[in-house]
Amino acid sequence: MKEMNLSLPFIGRKKEIAQLGRLYTQRKPVLVLGQAGVGKSALVAHLRETLPLILCSQSETLGDICNYLEAKLDSPAPHLSLVQRKNRLLQTLAETRQTIVFDGLGWTTPKISSFLECAMERTPIWICARSERARDIGHFWSLLARFEKIELRPFRFPESRALMNAAIEKGWVSPAVSSFARQLHRLSGGLPRALRELLEQFTAGHYDLSHRAERQLLELDRRIKNLLPAVV
Repeated sequence: MKEMNLSLPFIGRKKEIAQLGRLYTQRKPVLVLGQAGVGKSALVAHLRETLPLILCSQSETLGDICNYLEAKLDSPAPHLSLVQRKNRLLQTLAETRQTIVFDGLGWTTPKISSFLECAMERTPIWICARSERARDIGHFWSLLARFEKIELRPFRFPESRALMNAAIEKGWVSPAVSSFARQLHRLSGGLPRALRELLEQFTAGHYDLSHRAERQLLELDRRIKNLLPAVV
């Protein structure tokens, strides 16, 4: 099978875009919640086309955050200690006053939580996370009450169909896909990432989606393909 990487256009989320635009203007801290594959990163990427958001997609350690944001702000300081770099970075954030988006925030250590709290006092920050539960997000949980929350839900069928139609119009997938739009929507669970992967898998292989067994095989092949990089 040939490798593909469909880059589909951004679809939907008009309500969320309007909300985030308003919160950006008001300089409010924001928590964008949603399960894996629901489109949090895609939403941020779309907003960055019109809003000067600074993206930090590495946040597993305080060192990761410093490395990533120093590069984004063109202020590397490898000769300094981590504490010195943190304090210097906080000062830079206070001067830039630009909204910082921490995309993919998971479990937060006390150090990361402390840094994020200090950053909030200097500039607006947005957090993209899969969960707001303390056991999932860690020590930052106690600060979430300060955030405006926006939750991304899975696509409804019309939105999934719009993505499929866009792929067909681009010539990336066969028009035959439209005959099985509802089946593909159900298989994806309304998750844009899963739908894109199903379209890739469908185009790369040979599946007769009129048969339930073939639809199950398509979904199984998609899952196996996603597991392979971790196994190699």
